[in-house]
Formats: sequence, structure tokens, C-alpha cells
Amino acid sequence: MSIKFFDMFSGIGGFRSGLEAIGGFECIGHCEIDKYANQAYNAIYQPKGEHYYEDARTINPSTLPHIDLICGGFPCQSFSIAGRRLGFEDDTRGTLFFEIARIAAVCRPTLLLLENVPGLLSHDQGRSFATILNALDELGYDVTWQVLNSKDFGVPQSRNRVYIIGFFRERCAGEILSYNGTNTTPIIQVLPGTQGNRVYSDQGVGITLTSGAGGVGGKTGLYLETQQSFIDMNEDAKLTEYARCVTARQDSGISKRKGEHSGVIETSPPIPILTPEKNEARQNGRRYKTPNEPMFTLTAQDRHGIICGHRIRKLTPRECWRLQGFKDEQFNRALETGLSDSRLYKMAGNAVTVNVISYLGEFIKKIYMRGCDIA
Repeated sequence: MSIKFFDMFSGIGGFRSGLEAIGGFECIGHCEIDKYANQAYNAIYQPKGEHYYEDARTINPSTLPHIDLICGGFPCQSFSIAGRRLGFEDDTRGTLFFEIARIAAVCRPTLLLLENVPGLLSHDQGRSFATILNALDELGYDVTWQVLNSKDFGVPQSRNRVYIIGFFRERCAGEILSYNGTNTTPIIQVLPGTQGNRVYSDQGVGITLTSGAGGVGGKTGLYLETQQSFIDMNEDAKLTEYARCVTARQDSGISKRKGEHSGVIETSPPIPILTPEKNEARQNGRRYKTPNEPMFTLTAQDRHGIICGHRIRKLTPRECWRLQGFKDEQFNRALETGLSDSRLYKMAGNAVTVNVISYLGEFIKKIYMRGCDIA
């Protein structure tokens, strides 16, 4: 038995990719007002016989088939700390949450899975979030929520988002969402041999250190040198282990906003997750430097691109999609429809991280299969 879900404010389908990746979920339709995002969505998933709505405000819930789950990242501009944080009363984008509530009131899905920026929790001193919780409570939903960071789920991007799960109390007993640790990559052995000679990838967890190691590499093995770092593409740039949060402004070049728009510093051929194709490295650098030169200052007037030796460059659209957990095959399908780089950047920034949704999907599936009174 599959869990049938309706993908609201679908964008390029991060919810769909995450849920379908773990199996046991079936999409019955989606809603997306941006024609270019919908163009990519159709190319990636090739939906047949599914319901589609351009505008959530025009959906007649009585025409929808049976739904077990409504998922969606309702537009977050109203609550983002990067924006003016207008909220429900002054920004119509914020009111789109109530379109989810309107559909839930009629369709009574067993589960809800929603996403937004963490600023939602504190907006208007918590009143906006309280409004959401009260609305869901009146509809019969018990709610759990947690802020999760994408970097803890297998992608090198620091992206905090609040995830909200609703359980229809007449049909399903909920459970507290309590993610406490980080997902780690297993030890990856690159070259075999005895301890002290075998080589491990730095992308996996390390071997436990021991007091009696001895020898070169000891009992910890040898590790490949880190091949790539991230740097802010703005003034007062900082080096980071993880990419900054990918936003819809990713293609704006050198910005004055601190803590966003990661570029890439490459000290050797880049690691596979961020390898650009030749025809995608479209920002040709105007200045070059040798590895021994000090790094020059990034400014809004001097848009540095690719640098020889140690080089700095923008993330490509493909890399931004990878940072959100999408597969190259999915990106290729979208790219083949003729979408521009600027639109591909924006789509990545507006998406939810696929890996996080897969984790939450497993959480939901466990509860659903454990004994929900299915309608």
C-alpha cells in the first residue's frame, strides 16, 4: 500500500524526489504557479494522469482524489530574516499557508509535511507560528516540528529550515520529531593494504585513534587531502567547510549580503559532487593568480571568476542542484528544456533539500504503517 500525496507549491519537486527515493509514496498531483519551475517539474517527473493546478487559490478540494499526505514548502519570503518579514497581514504570499489549511479541511489527509524558513518561528514574536498551530489544531491536527540543517543529511550545504509534520488525531497517533545527530558517511577505503599503508577518502568518517598507533598513519590509515573549500562571494568573504545556503539570488554575483553565495576554491581537481562540465563553467575569469599569491579582495566592482592554480569560481547551476540533493539526470532533463542559468539557479534556491525529505519520509512512513486508521 502506497501513501498518496499531493505536492503543493512544488517548485522542481524536492518533496517528490525525496519521498519517491525511499519508496512507498505515490504522487497524485501537484500545484506550481511559476511556469518555468513547472516546466522543469514536468521534464523531470513526466507526470501522466495526475492532477495539476497552476494557482493554489483556484483548487476545488472536492475534485481531488483520496490524499494521505499534503506536502509543501509554502512561500517563505514573508518570514525570512533576509527580507522585510511582513507576515500574514501585509504580504499575500504568507497567506498561502491557509490554502493548505483550506484543502486539508475538506480532504482530511492523515498527514501533513510542511517546510519554511526558521524565521517563521520568531516572526511577530511568535504570533505568526502560533496562528499556524492554532489553525491546524482547529482542523484536528497534532503537530511536531524541528529545525534541521541540510549539511547533516549528506549534502555539503548549510541550510537551516523548519519542518512541520501534522497528524490527523482522529486517525493517527503522532510522535515527537527529535533528530539529535548528524548523518555520517561510512568509512571509504580508496586503496587497500595494511594499516599505515591503506588510504581512506576524507569524505567518510575517520578511524578511531589509538594510543599505540605507531608508524606513518598508524592505525588510523592515510587520508586523501581535502580538495575543495567554499568561499563567500561577497565582501568580507570567509572560508567555510560547507556551502552557504543556496538562495534564489544565487546568480547575483558578488553581493553585499554577508553569509551567502558560496563560491568554490579548488586546490586540485574538484571532488565529484561539484565537478562542473566544461560548457557549464560560463563565468570566464578576468584576472589570474598563482598559488603563491595572496588572495585578492572580492568586491562588487571586480567580479572575479575562474583562477588558475588555486582558483575561485561561482558554483554552477548543476552544482547548486546537487547541493539540494537532486541527481544529474534530473538536472539534465530540466536543462534540455532550454531553461537559462538564472532560472536554474533560482529553482535550486527555492527548492527543499531532497535528502532531508527522504529522512522525514521514513519517519512518516514508520508512523503510517505502524497503525494509522486509514480512511
